[in-house]
Amino acid sequence: MFDKKQIINYAAKQVKKQFMSEDIKQERSKHADSVIRNHMLIGMGVGFIPLPLMDVLAAGAVQLDMIRQLCKVFDVEFKENQGKAVISALTTSILTKMGVRSALKLIPGVGTIIGGVTLAVFNGASTYALGEVFKKHFELGGTILDFDVERVRRSYKEKFEKGKKVAEELRKEEVAKKAKTAAPKGDPEPAAADQSKVIERIKQLADMKEQGIISAEEFEQMKKKLIEEF
Repeated sequence: MFDKKQIINYAAKQVKKQFMSEDIKQERSKHADSVIRNHMLIGMGVGFIPLPLMDVLAAGAVQLDMIRQLCKVFDVEFKENQGKAVISALTTSILTKMGVRSALKLIPGVGTIIGGVTLAVFNGASTYALGEVFKKHFELGGTILDFDVERVRRSYKEKFEKGKKVAEELRKEEVAKKAKTAAPKGDPEPAAADQSKVIERIKQLADMKEQGIISAEEFEQMKKKLIEEF
């Protein structure tokens, strides 16, 4: 049974939904698309973390942050535990496949490259699918507490398949950008660009440590490996 506070909140949301202009709706939709795209790129980036399974955990953290940001866009209260529960329920079968691809990094030589590329696309597709189903749910006036996993499971799978194509296109775009902006051989700019990438990866690892995904010791080991590779 609903209490007085829940009834008031529901009524307020319905009034806001009814009188919200189309311009505001479109602006929110564009903002949500931007949030999803940015988190796809971040999720694809963590696919290249050299340690198997740490990349999968990092992708989950990225997706949770995406849901947090989408809640802000649609003025919905964020509930971390509920967000984690939804991610876990929708991505269970995908996580198994991601784990297999993450394990490819154990193969000496080319393992990190092959595993990283395939996992990057999977991370991007899963993030895209989650973002799209949450965006639609929020646009219809839903909240994170009334998210029906079973109802959207089929939609998530369809969005995941589409997301693989979107992620692959994003990957190609990023490769093309890097090739276009790459400086001639002998120019000091490539070294600066590589250094920037290392710094960004270390920042991502630091965020993972703060969120408790990796320990301080694991953070130091991974940071040392990144610096040595640079």
